[in-house]
Amino acid sequence: MTEQPTSFERPQGADPAEARGALLRTPKPAGTPALPAQARADGTPSGPGTAAPGGKGKPGKGTRSPVGKGKEPQVNGPEHSQPAATEPGAHRPRPASEGIPPQPGAEQERAPGGQERRTGQGLPPGRPMPMRRDGDRLRFVGAATRRIARGLDLDEIVMGLCRATVPTFSDAILVYLRDPLPVGDERPTGPVVLRLRRSDRIPEERDTEGVLLPPAFEPEPEPSALAELSSLTTELCEVRPGGALNEVLRGVRPVFADAPAARAALPELLGDCSEAVVPSGQHAILAPLRGRRRVIGAALFLRRPERLAFEADDLLVAAQLATHSALGIDKAVLYGREAYIADELQRTMLPETLPRPTGVRLASRYLPAAETARVGGDWYDAIPLPGSRVALVVGDVMGHSMTSAAIMGQLRTTAQTLAGLDLPPQEVLHHLDEQAQRLGTDRMATCLYAVYDPVTHRITIANAGHPPPVLLHLGGRAEVLRVPPGAPIGVGGVDFEAVELDAPAGATLLLYTDGLVESRLRDVWTGIEQLREKLAATAQLTGPDHPPPLEALCDEVLDMLGPGDRDDDIALLAARFDGIAPSDVAYWRLEPEETAPGQARRLARRALARWDLEDLTDSVELLVSEVVTNAVRYASRPVTLRLLRTDVLRCEVGDDVPQLPRLRQARATDEGGRGLYLVNKLARRWGATRLSTGKVVWFELNRG
Repeated sequence: MTEQPTSFERPQGADPAEARGALLRTPKPAGTPALPAQARADGTPSGPGTAAPGGKGKPGKGTRSPVGKGKEPQVNGPEHSQPAATEPGAHRPRPASEGIPPQPGAEQERAPGGQERRTGQGLPPGRPMPMRRDGDRLRFVGAATRRIARGLDLDEIVMGLCRATVPTFSDAILVYLRDPLPVGDERPTGPVVLRLRRSDRIPEERDTEGVLLPPAFEPEPEPSALAELSSLTTELCEVRPGGALNEVLRGVRPVFADAPAARAALPELLGDCSEAVVPSGQHAILAPLRGRRRVIGAALFLRRPERLAFEADDLLVAAQLATHSALGIDKAVLYGREAYIADELQRTMLPETLPRPTGVRLASRYLPAAETARVGGDWYDAIPLPGSRVALVVGDVMGHSMTSAAIMGQLRTTAQTLAGLDLPPQEVLHHLDEQAQRLGTDRMATCLYAVYDPVTHRITIANAGHPPPVLLHLGGRAEVLRVPPGAPIGVGGVDFEAVELDAPAGATLLLYTDGLVESRLRDVWTGIEQLREKLAATAQLTGPDHPPPLEALCDEVLDMLGPGDRDDDIALLAARFDGIAPSDVAYWRLEPEETAPGQARRLARRALARWDLEDLTDSVELLVSEVVTNAVRYASRPVTLRLLRTDVLRCEVGDDVPQLPRLRQARATDEGGRGLYLVNKLARRWGATRLSTGKVVWFELNRG
């Protein structure tokens, strides 16, 4: 009788829950080529004609038989039994790795013809052999739970459960979860519905890593019901109160499929084809998945009829797998809810869309620091101002957490309110500094606030400890603007200085946070220089007469980050200055007299004739007359009238009265109160903005 090897040595680092690391091979039937000889611990190969360690043949050179001369080896001995003695200089066998150990009693359970003594049936080549010792099950459960715990989201955890159990513990698995899954302590309403989340079976050709599987995984000659689980079972099932499935789930403990309670519950879970899916006998285990508060699903472990049935101790293994999976799913759901809240918070803190002010085009980008830290303190904003101006804001609150995002939201709201008051940039930063001090002593942030005027082609910038902006000129020259750095917001007791610079048509202003230019590998000034070179190189691609497309320019700037994790979140705001040509602007000052409305109508008529917009004359004269009349009635200083010709015709009337007009419905007996009603009906858009010196009422009309 030739003795067969009973174990193999798994490579270091392999996961015992993996199919390639945990399967125990059985010898091939007679007539098939023999497997390559396995090396023993002393380096002597074992194979035909060579006795395996502890076999009936002669021990290897330099070793002594652990059971004495002429005796059979102890097969069912202690789990960690060691040889009685070793000769000097002998090579001690290497400790077995963490995988499932060789099955004790395998030789006793196998007849000389390759059949199982317990069932009288032969096992297919390479089929996993049953675990017979508590140590085997403990090592398998340890490896499987580690694989399940590696998952971070719901799909990874469910996949980890399937990959850890198939084919080592079972040939197939069905995982059902509640739909929808309850989150935390919330009490779901309505009936309990289970949805088939994932089914898995022994793969037929390739595993998840694309490696060819051994012959044990080749498809069976006869089709099996386990091969088409998803098509035979129902996707949704409702757990009826008081039903058999409800009673099994409430019991929490796994049960064999042939138990009376399980036989009544499986048709409710699987549908009408439950008999075709579940083999007879103890070849299936139904395990409820219980989380922290309630049952959240069920797992069905299946074995083929030709494989050994589950044993009583396998119920404990199924219980451990179900418990670890359910707790992991609970945590994944909670993590998903927190990630959703973080994403919603970040989305609401940043502008959904950018405005389209006259004379400037805008583009923006925001990148979180990492997938697990999607909330940060960086923000950007573009705020339309009276007189066709626009405020450009970018800021960075210290840290990237929920607290940083909350502080960022408060500072951004404050900046929008201050911009609505049309305060100078340095005054806006001063009030933001006071607001940060009111929020707390350690609320630090950097901010850059700029106001662009498309009529004068000028930009006014104030800085509070933020990296300086970069201006890309039309010819391709990139310039780092010289702006006084200032102190960060929240320091207190400092003054901020504003500078006014040229903003030529065709130039692009880039505002950014320090996450774009600073990292562990480079300082901030090195990053700024690399950014300037990147902008100049990108501009060369489109030529000196055409600026690069704004969206593509933002993507090119972000490409300078390179692969790898970012140290900080990034906010980016790009503004392309188109400006308004002087020939498209008409400006007058009118004395607050009774003749001012008539004079305004005549001036507007001449400007429209010069611009070939005579078809708008009637509407413009009517609306200008109404708005100027309201301004002259209360103003004590000259009233300003300005017409702007862009893609629309815009009219702006300013006075020194801070009270904003209010649209109201005039009664039939009222002599006035219909001016704004006409403006609201005829104009494309209209509005009123309070200034430090009064207010501006404006309206827009479509051109043609």
